[in-house]
Amino acid sequence: MTVAVIQFGGSNCDRDAVRALDAVGVDAERVWHENGLPDDPSGIVLPGGFSYGDYLRAGAMAGRAPIVEAVRDAARKGVPVLGICNGAQVGCEAGLTPGAFTTNASARFQCEHVHLRVENAETPWTRAFEAREVISLPIAHGEGRFEIGEEELATLDDEDRILFRYCDEDGNVTPAANPNGSTGAVAGLCGEDEHVAVLMPHPERATLPELGGTDGQGVLRAFAE
Repeated sequence: MTVAVIQFGGSNCDRDAVRALDAVGVDAERVWHENGLPDDPSGIVLPGGFSYGDYLRAGAMAGRAPIVEAVRDAARKGVPVLGICNGAQVGCEAGLTPGAFTTNASARFQCEHVHLRVENAETPWTRAFEAREVISLPIAHGEGRFEIGEEELATLDDEDRILFRYCDEDGNVTPAANPNGSTGAVAGLCGEDEHVAVLMPHPERATLPELGGTDGQGVLRAFAE
């Protein structure tokens, strides 16, 4: 059983994802989107990058690629699916999770390490952490601001579907700690089922000490369960 890391035209984090999964003991392979999804993947990653050059809007075209229907089918069968950065945008566009990712409030590309507070530690993506634990992951995006209506945000909160919020090093959720102006400081969330998630920060870039941290391992270990 192997995790399928789907490569669209313009994806550039697919190799990083494969190496990061290998670092946590998970077999993974890159899959070109036109070749279709392999039979019975143990998991699926929608990686970061600039799929289709972010034309129309980030993730819009990839979110409508033929392979995405197979991803939705796999998700309905309980296969773990994680969208990272551009893959998170693809996941939202594909309807795997609610909301959308839009241009950063700063109107600038943000590339830095950020602090995240674990909101729900009882999902596959967060079981390696404690509730309200503060971890650090890198971000690199120009359209990472999560947008959703207030009623929908309240529903996500009520259903414990928010995985991570941007915070300061002490775990305080403040405007200054929110790098892109995301509604509710949301950095990652689950779909209707907890095995489907999207995350704007990059866990695959935080799996080895030489990369500046290993907190990303805890997220990716979901594929080893």
